[in-house]
Amino acid sequence: MSKSKAKILSLPITNHANYNAETERQENVMGVRIDEARRKAGLSLVDFSALLRQYGVTMSPSGINKWAKGSALPNAYQLVAVCHALDLDVDVSYFCSSHTPALNDAGLAKVREYKDDLIASGKYKPQPKVVSILKYTEMPVSNLAVSAGTGEFLDEGNFEMVSFPEKSVPKGADFGVRVSGDSMEPVYHDGQIVWVEECETLAVGEVGIFVYDGDGYLKVYSEQEPNEQQKDAFTDSYGCLHMQPVMLSYNQAYEPKAIMPDSRFQVVGRVL
Repeated sequence: MSKSKAKILSLPITNHANYNAETERQENVMGVRIDEARRKAGLSLVDFSALLRQYGVTMSPSGINKWAKGSALPNAYQLVAVCHALDLDVDVSYFCSSHTPALNDAGLAKVREYKDDLIASGKYKPQPKVVSILKYTEMPVSNLAVSAGTGEFLDEGNFEMVSFPEKSVPKGADFGVRVSGDSMEPVYHDGQIVWVEECETLAVGEVGIFVYDGDGYLKVYSEQEPNEQQKDAFTDSYGCLHMQPVMLSYNQAYEPKAIMPDSRFQVVGRVL
């Protein structure tokens, strides 16, 4: 049994204005063309049957002979397998009665040789598709939402490790905190996880996580000059007056929250 090298069947769109499927079937053009190619390849019906099994087609010699006689025809997948097995580098017009070869056998052989040379050079192969592998990273996320009535964000027992796509976690993030409420709408939403970089101070206008009298907050950091009644409380032992911290909300329905003297106030981190 001889075996030909498989090639891909190309099926360009060809305009055959006079093509009639029923007439072609009655004349068994497809079966005749397959049988001609089998004989040209020097394959007996038994050899061809064995060769087709290598391409996933189980067809007995008598079944193949039915193609040649026109009493049966291969389905689309079987036809592709036939083209691979018989080394038919052809287009769909090959199986039409109006088909006229553009090249003789010698010309077709030269085309095959040139194609093999191009493939062997490696310069003309299609570029493989780049498969993007999604990488994940585990990050600690606080079980306590901001504005949830507790400021114990940094307690180790209040964190769970959660996997996130690596690119979704900003550089410098130390942990995540879930948002509670609508005070920072429309930028931050209820249930959203925000990423926090631990720090002790913030610049005016930065968004941060704060602890104020035991409650956690997601707010914009701001400052104001203390009023006359509070100036002494914000003046240090050197006589330097410090600005009064203020937490602002993006949602205008919420009033600014000024930090009162002698209260427990802590910057937990900067929201990234």
